[in-house]
Amino acid sequence: MTQETIFSKIINREIPADIQYEDELALAFTDVNPQAPVHLLIIPKKPIATINDIDEADRELVGHLFVVAAKIAAQKGFAADGYRVVMNCNDDGGQTVYHLHLHLLAGKPLGWPPYQERIKRAE
Repeated sequence: MTQETIFSKIINREIPADIQYEDELALAFTDVNPQAPVHLLIIPKKPIATINDIDEADRELVGHLFVVAAKIAAQKGFAADGYRVVMNCNDDGGQTVYHLHLHLLAGKPLGWPPYQERIKRAE
């Protein structure tokens, strides 16, 4: 059984979100804690907890998330300037919501490395 998340509640319209794109497979909305002038989250409507939970049957769905990112970048006019897409996995990877999601960041030059130091939680 899949655990309900804030993202499943957004998909089901149980909580509001600034939805920027939707089709039968995916939904994109503005991140409430933006890390760039443009910061959208692109999620599959199918609940998949982490990258580790992707299987062969999800290949086209996961690829579709990247197609959506490119489509949004073109529509919003920042495709030529550039953008970053990131998918985090589990705690050390920075994942905080366990529903697969692609971060789409744009609107400024994005530096490297893309991380900040974090203190590992005590087990």
